[in-house]
Amino acid sequence: MNSTAEKYSQLIKSRAESFGFQSCGISRAGFLEEDARPLENWLKNNFNGEMKYMENHFDKRLDPRLLVEGSKSVISLSYNYFPEEKINTIGNYKISKYAYAEDYHEVIKDILREMVAVLQQEIGDFGFRVFVDSAPVLERSWARKSGIGWVGKNANLITRQSGSFYFLAEIICDLELIPDNETTSHCGTCRKCIDACPTDAIVSDKIIDGSKCISYATIELKNEIPDYFKNKMEDWMFGCDICQDVCPWNRFSAPNLQSRFTPNESLKNFKKGEWKEITQELFSEIFRKSPVKRTKFAGLKRNIKFLED
Repeated sequence: MNSTAEKYSQLIKSRAESFGFQSCGISRAGFLEEDARPLENWLKNNFNGEMKYMENHFDKRLDPRLLVEGSKSVISLSYNYFPEEKINTIGNYKISKYAYAEDYHEVIKDILREMVAVLQQEIGDFGFRVFVDSAPVLERSWARKSGIGWVGKNANLITRQSGSFYFLAEIICDLELIPDNETTSHCGTCRKCIDACPTDAIVSDKIIDGSKCISYATIELKNEIPDYFKNKMEDWMFGCDICQDVCPWNRFSAPNLQSRFTPNESLKNFKKGEWKEITQELFSEIFRKSPVKRTKFAGLKRNIKFLED
């Protein structure tokens, strides 16, 4: 066994823990053979809906060496976002837990850059790129390969220790590291997520028709929401957590310790009446650093109107 690779692998995992990451696993950078056909079929079935960007960079999605020149390892990391308190949904619209606070892209990228700077002081200079739900990277596939968790029937990555309420991130680098082994699946015969989805977006085990997903309709979709979703949205105005909320493994979710993920006070105090009257100015103020700004003011108003019509 390469002693340097072993030493660096242990160091990276140790630093990841000290920077607040829940898990850290390593894979050898290469072609994701087992993901090629499922991705091709998913696109052929138009399960990406209007997410046309999913059709781009097909080869890069399957091989990080085409994305980051000279890359040898994919370091997968998970970061907990489960909130200490859930926002009251009585007389209120619902918002996905990941969007309660600051935009995770910025928060986790800041942490990753700081962590890599420390690693470079200890290891020396190395080539890398960091990714947080951006660029054509199949995050769940790499996290699965690295042993962080297994892909559940709702296509989320699940762990026995803490469920699925966490963000995934990657450092793709040119360091030779020791790869970890995949873990086993622990969904068994459970179908809670499939049965609970009000729009039947979970077509079969691990296969999601994105065009039927409430998260897609309220975030990704730029046009009018199709009538298919009428009376099926269950008051979700941004995102949806149903398939995660019903997952038995999420009974082990523990509150995150990241101050930048503290829920926005306005979200706690608003009710349906306030949301219906929200102005562009107030939207910009409340969601200045939030993932909700992705749907824009017009998108949020569209979602609310659709729920009320």
